[in-house]
Amino acid sequence: MPWVQRANVFWDWLADNFSMPGLLVGAVFFTLSLTPSLLPRTEIVQGILSGCCFAIGYGLGNLAHWLWGFLGLHVPPGRVTRAMGIVVALVALALVVLALSYANTWQNSVRAVMHMPPVDQSQPLLIAAMALPIAIVLMVLGRLMVRLIRLVWGWLAPLLPRRAALVLATLLVAIAVSILVNNLFWRNALRVADNFYERLDALVSTDDAPPAEPDKTGSAQSLIEWETIGKDSRIYVQSGPAAADITALTGRPAIEPLRTYVGLRSAPSVEARAQLALDELLRVGAFERSVLVLIMPVGTGWVDRAGIDMLEILHDGDVASVAVQYSYLTSALSLLVEPNYGGETAQALFDIVYAYWTDLPPESRPSLYLYGLSLGALASQNSTTVYDVLGDPFDGALWAGPPFSSSTWSRVTQGRQPDSPFWLPRFGNSSAIRFMNQSGARDWDGLEWGPMRIVFLQYASDPIVFFSFDADWQRPPWFAAPRGPDVSPALNWYPLVTFLQLALDTALSQTAPVGYGHVYSPRDYIDAWYEVTQPPGWTRAGLEALKSAVNPQDYAPFPP
Repeated sequence: MPWVQRANVFWDWLADNFSMPGLLVGAVFFTLSLTPSLLPRTEIVQGILSGCCFAIGYGLGNLAHWLWGFLGLHVPPGRVTRAMGIVVALVALALVVLALSYANTWQNSVRAVMHMPPVDQSQPLLIAAMALPIAIVLMVLGRLMVRLIRLVWGWLAPLLPRRAALVLATLLVAIAVSILVNNLFWRNALRVADNFYERLDALVSTDDAPPAEPDKTGSAQSLIEWETIGKDSRIYVQSGPAAADITALTGRPAIEPLRTYVGLRSAPSVEARAQLALDELLRVGAFERSVLVLIMPVGTGWVDRAGIDMLEILHDGDVASVAVQYSYLTSALSLLVEPNYGGETAQALFDIVYAYWTDLPPESRPSLYLYGLSLGALASQNSTTVYDVLGDPFDGALWAGPPFSSSTWSRVTQGRQPDSPFWLPRFGNSSAIRFMNQSGARDWDGLEWGPMRIVFLQYASDPIVFFSFDADWQRPPWFAAPRGPDVSPALNWYPLVTFLQLALDTALSQTAPVGYGHVYSPRDYIDAWYEVTQPPGWTRAGLEALKSAVNPQDYAPFPP
C-alpha cells in the first residue's frame, strides 16, 4: 500500500536524521518549559524559551544515545529498534500536543495572582510557531559543533588512543569556541553596548533647556553642568512633586523638595563626583532639611521616581536627596561587567557626606537615610558597614528589589527566624531590619524599632531577588510552603528547566504589572518609607487615603 511505503520512508528518514531519545527528552523539556514560573510570559517569550528548552533536551538525549553506543552497551535488533523509535516519536509528539493544550491554564495561573486578564486562546499555536524555528536553528548549531569535534577527533586519532583523542578534541573545540565567543563576540558586544548607552545617556532634545530654579541641578547657579547628566537623569531632577502638588494630595502645607544629581560626565573620578555631590548639597541647603537621602540609581543612572516621590510627599517636601551615577550600562550588564563599581561610588558618596553629617550638631542635622532599587540597592548596601557607624549610626535605609547577589540581604535571609518564610523573613528581634511586601506592615504591631531602621521591600514574584545559580540542580527554598501571595500555586521545580525559566524571568523582570515582579508600587513605597522615616502627623487612615490618591500607572518601570 502506498501509504505504508510512504510511512516507512518517513520513519527511515526520521531515524537517519534524528535521535529518538533526543526527541523524547526534548519533548519533556518543552513540556516543562510551559509550566508556570514567577512572571507571566507572552507567546513570543514563551516560544523562545520553549524552543531553547527543546533543543537543550534534544542535545542531552542525543548525547545519552551516543554514549550508550560508544560504551558498547546492548542494542536491540534492527526491527525492534525501529519499532521502539516509532513509539518514542509518537510519545514525544503526544507530549508536545498535550503540553500545548495545558499552556493557557498554566499561564493563567500566574496571571490570576497578579490580577491580569487571561491569555488569548490562540496562544499555544503562536508558541509552537515561534518555538519550532528556534529549536531547529539551535539543533543545527549543535550538529555543526558535533561535526567540528569529529573533525578534530579524526586529526588526533592517529596520535592518541581513541577515547583519549575524543576527550581532547572535545576540550579543544570547547576552549576554542569559548575564546571566540568571549573575545570576538562578548567583548565587542560590551564595548558597543557601553558606547551606545553612553551616547543614549547624553541624548537630549533641542528644547530641553536647563532649569531656571536656582536650587535645581543644572541651573545657572548649579555646580553641575546641565550637559553632563543624561536624559533620564534630567527627567528625574525636574519631575518631582512641587509643593503645590504635595499640598493638593495631603491637604498639608509643603515646601519644594531638593533633588541633586551628579552624572558620570560631571567629574572625572569617583572621588571628584562624590565631592561635587557634597558641594552641591551644601549650595542648595540640603543639610537644613529634616530628611537627607543618599540614592544609588540603577545601572543606567535611572532613579525610580515612585520611591522618592512618596518620601517627599510623606514629609511635606522637607526632603533633600542626592544621586550619583556610576555606569552607563543596564543593571544586568553592570552586574556582569562591573559589579563592584557601583559599590565604590556608593562608598565614596557615603563617606564624604557622613563625615560632614557627623560634624553637625545631632539636634539640628537632618535624618540621614540610604535608598536604592535593584542594582542600586546592592551598591547602597556596600556603601558602609555597621561597624563603621556604631558610634554615630545613620537613621536607616530602604532597599527595594535587592539582587540575589546582595551579601547583606543573603546573610540576613539565611539567618532568619526558622518559622518565617524565605520570601518574607523575620530577622532577630526585628528592631533593626525588617522585610516588607505588598501586605505592608500589618504584622508589625507590638514590634519596637531601634535607632537604625532598615527595610527590604521585595515581592515574592521578583526574580531579581530570588534568582539562584543553584536552581539548575537544587530546589530553591522559596518553593516551600507557604508560597508568596503573588506566586502561582502551580509553580514547581524541575532541574535545569526551572533555572532557564528564572533566568528569562530575571531578564524580563520589569515587564510585570505594577506591584509585582521587579516593578515596585508607589503604594508599597508609602508603607516602607513610613516605617523607615517615621514622618510626623500621619495616621493609618491618612496613609490609606494617600495610597488611594496615588495612581500606580503614573510610574513606569525602569528601562531593561
